[in-house]
Amino acid sequence: MGNERHHTPRLLLRGGLVIDTAPHPVVHPHTDVLVEEGRIAAVGPGLPVDDSDTGLEVIDARTMVVLPGFVDAHRHLWQGVLRSAAVDASLDGYFSRVLGDLAGRFTPADVHTGNLLGALDCLDSGITTVQDFSHVQYSPEHTAAAVEALLEAGIRAVFGYGYPVFEESARQADWVRKARTAHFPSREARVTMALAPVGPSFAPPEAVREDWLLARELGLPVAVHVSAGPVAMRPITALREQGLLTAGTLYVHGNSLPDSELRLIAESGGAVAITPAIEASMQFGAPMAGRLRRAGITTGLGADAVTSAPGDMFSQMRAALMSSHFDGDGDGDNGGFALKAADVLRMATAEGAAALGLGEEVGSLGVGKRADLVLLRADALNLAPVAHDPIGAVVTAAHPGNVDTVLVDGRAVKRDGRLLYENLGGVLAEAQRATERLGASSP
Repeated sequence: MGNERHHTPRLLLRGGLVIDTAPHPVVHPHTDVLVEEGRIAAVGPGLPVDDSDTGLEVIDARTMVVLPGFVDAHRHLWQGVLRSAAVDASLDGYFSRVLGDLAGRFTPADVHTGNLLGALDCLDSGITTVQDFSHVQYSPEHTAAAVEALLEAGIRAVFGYGYPVFEESARQADWVRKARTAHFPSREARVTMALAPVGPSFAPPEAVREDWLLARELGLPVAVHVSAGPVAMRPITALREQGLLTAGTLYVHGNSLPDSELRLIAESGGAVAITPAIEASMQFGAPMAGRLRRAGITTGLGADAVTSAPGDMFSQMRAALMSSHFDGDGDGDNGGFALKAADVLRMATAEGAAALGLGEEVGSLGVGKRADLVLLRADALNLAPVAHDPIGAVVTAAHPGNVDTVLVDGRAVKRDGRLLYENLGGVLAEAQRATERLGASSP
């Protein structure tokens, strides 16, 4: 393992400005959080402490904002070694350059490096859970490398087994079965599995049915990109007509879907992951956050592709908040879609966790939940003073440089502003070598 694990049986975060996010974001000044055996044991002001208890580590959080770790509900971690390789590309350009050209050159070692770099980048910026939509499974060895990197990084993850977009021969059900058996023996593990097929918007109905039935066979949730076409103009309706519309499915993007499709998602118990920065830069369509809120759909935020947009959740929250004021028809009325900062923070935490089926484990500070926590420096120049509106400050003013401490399962993966990974220099060197070998610079 490459990650230093400073695990203590008991940990007390003393006197922080605590922001819980369930059922709705609320601020608790001068509040303690007690962690025992990797879970939240108590939250409240002035929790009693036995000074003679040598097994208790106390962190002075009086200058900190304490909140649940961020949940990235949609990201292609393998692209960590392709950062900013397609910033000015259109969606077609991204498909051609990243998925059509560079992806096919990835070796298992490249996937390991990309996933590890991407996961560490998440942790460094306060993302403690990520849905890794990994559509680079060219072989079982690629899969093993991706999962190994997630485990090594120490992040909580839902590994979405995805098929390469332009390599039909890699769509092998037996490879998926092998991955399920070999790498995911326990559903209680920190890294779990989902199936991330091409889906009804882009694949013929017979392939869609095979994929959904495979997910049922293996007991896997499904994560899938959706849009109006080019194959199914009404992809959610297409799933319903095949008897494949089930609860727990995570739909990604969906900007071009009509409200009738969103209603089917809501009625079926599905969730949606939006990636507002990518959706704007690649012109997927009008912003989704407000429409999804109106439809009553559980919504998570994701960074999607660091090839083209920032990888931190602060950027995604700002993009979601600001774009929710977009007036799609120019009539001066956005239809009541505009969000508040609290809505966006909840999407980045509790709703994102629920969207991934992890709402009972992470995403808020309920007693008994996993101790996945982030501490921000409230005395940083760009945040102070936070007292006016702490939630608004986190959403609109904070950035990754404010992340002081990050815990996953009560273990510190970042302390005092430093990522606790013992070979970070080696990972960066491997990333540079992969970049040079892949020829990822612009042609």
